[in-house]
Amino acid sequence: MHNLTQLKRHKMRWLAVPLVLAGWYYIWMPLVQMAINIFLSPAIKVGARNQVVDLRWHAPIPTQINSLKSAINGSGTYGFIFDSSGLPDRVPYGTYNWCNMPHVRPTEYPKVNDSYVLTYVEVIHRHHKRTPYAANTFPVESYPWYCDDEALFLYGAPLPTQSANQSANTYWKVFNSPANPLTAKGFQGTCQFPQITRGGLDDSWQHGQDLYQVYHNLLGFLPEKYDPELVSLRVTNNVITSQVASMVISGMFGSQQQNFPLLIQPSSIDSLEPGYSCPAAKASSSAYGPGSKDTGWNAHLEAAAGLYADLDSISGVSPSDEGFHMSLDHYFDNLSARLCHAKPLPCNISNPSRCVTQEMADEVFRLGEYEYSYLYRDAGPRALEYSVAKYGIWIAELAENLWNAIVQARGNGGGMRYRHNVAHDGSISCVLSILQVEEMVWPGMGSEVIFELYKKREGGKYYVRVLWGGQVLRSSNPSLGVLDMVEVEVLLAYFDGLVGHGANKVPGLCKL
Repeated sequence: MHNLTQLKRHKMRWLAVPLVLAGWYYIWMPLVQMAINIFLSPAIKVGARNQVVDLRWHAPIPTQINSLKSAINGSGTYGFIFDSSGLPDRVPYGTYNWCNMPHVRPTEYPKVNDSYVLTYVEVIHRHHKRTPYAANTFPVESYPWYCDDEALFLYGAPLPTQSANQSANTYWKVFNSPANPLTAKGFQGTCQFPQITRGGLDDSWQHGQDLYQVYHNLLGFLPEKYDPELVSLRVTNNVITSQVASMVISGMFGSQQQNFPLLIQPSSIDSLEPGYSCPAAKASSSAYGPGSKDTGWNAHLEAAAGLYADLDSISGVSPSDEGFHMSLDHYFDNLSARLCHAKPLPCNISNPSRCVTQEMADEVFRLGEYEYSYLYRDAGPRALEYSVAKYGIWIAELAENLWNAIVQARGNGGGMRYRHNVAHDGSISCVLSILQVEEMVWPGMGSEVIFELYKKREGGKYYVRVLWGGQVLRSSNPSLGVLDMVEVEVLLAYFDGLVGHGANKVPGLCKL
């Protein structure tokens, strides 16, 4: 009897083994599989800030903007404005305005509730409206362009400026010599191509004023007077960004500060424009963008053949001019610059009755918007890869600034509080591409992205809000989503996962 009982016990133990193993399998295998997916998949990454984030490309939402059918067969410009810095009556602020894009203002600013404390702000925006680039002008323009209502100051001065030898306030004044038989291509007159126009200078001043009214008057965050320990401005090596910065500063701090340093990196390694060499990014864009054989890219150029023929015959641009025919960029810049400054659309030099119509210009604008959506979002993972390599260093600098702001706030609370970057459309496009904005557009004049760092009063956690055009940015990436009070560790892990801490992945990403 005793032996029989022992036999039954041994049998029960052996029967229990499969049950235990099965239990362990169903409990632990999902966790093991998750770990495998996290550490082996290139899509999901544990960032350096100890957060699991999705690094995959996610498609933008389908709209008229990224629809080739709408770009070719549509009419108008989707309600977008291309002919004035101001908005027509009954058109709400926040509407896309190529000439003067929406930015934060006190009347529309989405204020955060009092349970959060604003700790740090970083602004990046495109310069304001300008004359077109010389390369984008026609061989012969039918009318001149004068810039006698402004001055482009350019001079050096000893520091300190109170020294015995004072500098004169010198500025450029374009002139034509009767003894010079050569004629400049494009517009005649007294402008540089490009230069920020008088209207662009005024828009820049108002931009600075609006920022100050939000971050000083409304939130009490900016100091009343300029303090170099708290506020900095940065520009690129293109002088038009400095022209804008001088007006932004005046709009923010008035005449309180006459001498204001503008931070600038050496042109060969500048991360803001960007200017650093990145052969892999260049090769990537050449494989799917202008000049490529990519079918997705060339579809819209082929569909626009009739439009190109009309524009070429009116403008005098040769059909073999690659700059004008690899993309709509040159025609877009030329026509939009005219309209933003209340200038007529161009006519043929030999036959003034043949002119670019508003319908032609509208199609150019629709196609330009389509191009930027394709280049920076719709082209798939390669669009994200391009932007990460091309703009990864500035993203790493932003991440470092956010992290340092947290460290300083946890310490004595000192350090830089507000950084302001004046950049270009390519700069803003890369930022939007990396953030995987839901709806991509061509960033117009003054386009603005703001990163706000907040501290929760209760618990002391830090959160980030990203504003695009004055409102909360919406990302297609599920880890980011609506970028309204996202835990700062999530955004930092996303940036680190893409570009590496301190941009340590970028040199490798840029190598061919």
